[in-house]
Amino acid sequence: MARVIGALLALLALGVLAAGAAGWWAWRSLDQPGPAAAAVVIEIPAGSSLARIAQRLEDAEVIEHALLFEWFGRATGQAGKVRAGEYQFPARSTPREAMARLVSGEVVLHAVTIVEGWNFRQLRAALAGHDAIAPQLGEIPDGEVMAQLGKPGMAPEGWFLPETYRFARGTTDVELLRMAHDAMERALTETWAARADDLPLESPYEALILASIIEKETGLADERREIAGVFARRLKRGMRLQTDPTVIYGLGSDFDGNLRRADLRTDTPYNTYTRHGLPPTPIAMPGRAALAAAVNPADGKALFFVATGRPDGSHYFSVTLEEHNRAVARYLATLRERRNGN
Repeated sequence: MARVIGALLALLALGVLAAGAAGWWAWRSLDQPGPAAAAVVIEIPAGSSLARIAQRLEDAEVIEHALLFEWFGRATGQAGKVRAGEYQFPARSTPREAMARLVSGEVVLHAVTIVEGWNFRQLRAALAGHDAIAPQLGEIPDGEVMAQLGKPGMAPEGWFLPETYRFARGTTDVELLRMAHDAMERALTETWAARADDLPLESPYEALILASIIEKETGLADERREIAGVFARRLKRGMRLQTDPTVIYGLGSDFDGNLRRADLRTDTPYNTYTRHGLPPTPIAMPGRAALAAAVNPADGKALFFVATGRPDGSHYFSVTLEEHNRAVARYLATLRERRNGN
C-alpha cells in the first residue's frame, strides 16, 4: 500500500512539475520575438473571434503559436477588448506586444491630400481612386453630394479645405468630405473674422469665391495679397475682374487647354470679361493662404497684372492700361522666344 501511495505521489509531483514547466514555457513564450522578419499588415474584420484572429496572426508569421495567443487573451481578459481594424505589426513582435496593439486600437492610418486649386471633380476622382476609402457616393450628381453632408442646395465647389487627411481603412468618401467641409467652414469663419475693414465683399462666401480665383491665378506666396489687391480695387471701381481662370472654369469640358480670344467673348455665368462682379460660385478649392489674402489684400494702385512668362510663375503688376499693354507685349515676346528655343 505504501508503495502505491509513493508511486501516486511521485506521479503527482511529476504532473505538478510538468504543469509548472508548461506554464513557465508559455509565459516566457509571450515575450519571445515572432518569426516575421519585416513588418506585417493585417486587417481584422469586425466580429472576428479571438481564435480566428490568432490563426491569422500565425499564418502571417506574426506569432508562432495561435493556441498560446488565444489562451493568453482569454486568461488575461483581453479577448473581448480586441478592436477591429487594420494593424501593422513590427518585425519580430512578441505575442504580448501583438495583443497590446490589438487592444489599443492603434490602427493603420492612410492619407489623402486635397491639393490647393483642385476643383470638385478632381477631388471626387481622388477619393474614388483611393483603395482604402469605402465608396458611398457612387455616381450621384455633384449637386446631390452636399445633401449627403446635410447641406442640400449648396454648390459643392470650393467648400473643402486643401489639407492632408488621415483615416482608417474603410472610412467612406462621405465621411472624408464631411471632414474636409467642416475644416473649410472653420477656416473660413476664422478668416472672415480677421478681414480688413474696407473689404469690398459682403459675406464669407464671397471671400471664398475670391480666394478660389486667387488660388488659380498664382502659386507664389508673395503675390497672393498683391493679386487680391488688384481684384479688390477693381471691385470697388466697378471694373470687371477679367481673370482667365474663371473663363476656363465656365467653359468646362469645352476647354481644350488653349484659351482663345473667342473664349473671352463667350458669355457664361463665370466669364468675368463679359460680366461684372464675382462669379456665382468658387472655381476651385482655395488653401488657407489664399483665404487670408482674399480678406486682407495688399495696398497699392495696380489695376492689372499679367504673367511674366518666367519659369517661376511670377506676374507683372501695372497701374495703367498702357503699362499693362507693354507688360502683355513683353509676355508674348517671352513666349515666342521660348517657342523658338532662344
